[in-house]
Amino acid sequence: MTSSRHTTSASPRNARIGKSPTKRAPELTCSSCGVIACKSADEDRYPRFCLTTRTSGELCDEAFSCYTGNEEEGRISRVSAGIEGEFYGRMTRVEETIEFIHRMGYKKIGIATCVGLLDETKIFVRILAAHELDYFVVGCKVGAIDKSDIGVPDSQKLNRGSGHESMCNPILQAKSLEAHHTDLNILIGLCVGHDTLFIKHSAAPTTVMIVKDRVLGHNPVQALYLATSGYSRFKEELS
Repeated sequence: MTSSRHTTSASPRNARIGKSPTKRAPELTCSSCGVIACKSADEDRYPRFCLTTRTSGELCDEAFSCYTGNEEEGRISRVSAGIEGEFYGRMTRVEETIEFIHRMGYKKIGIATCVGLLDETKIFVRILAAHELDYFVVGCKVGAIDKSDIGVPDSQKLNRGSGHESMCNPILQAKSLEAHHTDLNILIGLCVGHDTLFIKHSAAPTTVMIVKDRVLGHNPVQALYLATSGYSRFKEELS
């Protein structure tokens, strides 16, 4: 009997591992750090590759000027820092999002949701309504355009070409929310790549409520928590 259990050996991802003829050492960046001295500006403990010291002063000044010279970006930064300081480890992400909305003074919230998470979205908008916040929701299949129209072959469709299969349309989601003059847009479960397009085209500031992971109950970090266990999907990469 053939098992349907996932095997990493058959994965296209694993087929690409180790194919490069030359392997150069990765550049040392923040993922190589073991001290995180930048949290307290403990300069004596900065590693030699620390980006705090290696990043050009010009680039640092350019970034900092966004906080001081752009009213919206400066306020977002201050409000976010305040919520972190007051509620760290005491609020869920949903609660933090509601608090952020209130402190920023946002009135109309745009939601770009996967149609597969409409039940979760319906609960969230009830919470928004209870806080007397206006909202507008656009599902990912808006427009009902067949995937064939953008060049997706039948072999890469879920239904394998047995009928109409609507594409996800994050650009239309973004443009629809812009047309409804939303103050803040929230992503709920858009696919990898579709979320990228939405963020690129969003006219309003954007945050993420739910990151889609159909295998792990929309909790993608679990794959990293289990990465060194017997349940790992990344044994070859981490060997």
